[in-house]
Amino acid sequence: MSQSLEHSFVEQLESNQNIVHKVCRLYTNNQDAHNDLFQEITIQLWKAFPKFRGDSKFSTWMYRVALNTAITLYRKKKRRIKTQEFESIEFKIKAEEYDDTEEQQLKLLYNAVKELNDIEKALVFLYLEEKNYKEISETMGISEVNARVKMNRIKTKLKTILNP
Repeated sequence: MSQSLEHSFVEQLESNQNIVHKVCRLYTNNQDAHNDLFQEITIQLWKAFPKFRGDSKFSTWMYRVALNTAITLYRKKKRRIKTQEFESIEFKIKAEEYDDTEEQQLKLLYNAVKELNDIEKALVFLYLEEKNYKEISETMGISEVNARVKMNRIKTKLKTILNP
């Protein structure tokens, strides 16, 4: 790989590495697993970078590689992926402004999302990242219509989980 291509890859990775960290948080439950998955995603990005044509934004391509790597890696190991416990996340909130309504809602949402399958988790993740259906479809490798249909089904499923 040429030095300019290598430099371009490192630049893009550094400026978009939060995408990889978010995917790692979604599919792991401890720091060691997070680091391992981050490394594996980085390796897959590096291997695939020479084939990146620029038809989509680098970040969209990066989401796709990262999500596919996470899903494939853990399916190969045939084990249930445990996500990070919501309670283990520390928040810095001023006591006088504290209202736990949002925290309780997030806790319910995280618990509901844990019950989804890998593909559904990825769709919810991209949706919560405020990606439009075009970007979601490009990232997931499905049609825009399919992304909308799947997301509507997931919303219905989450409503059922949240309001039994």
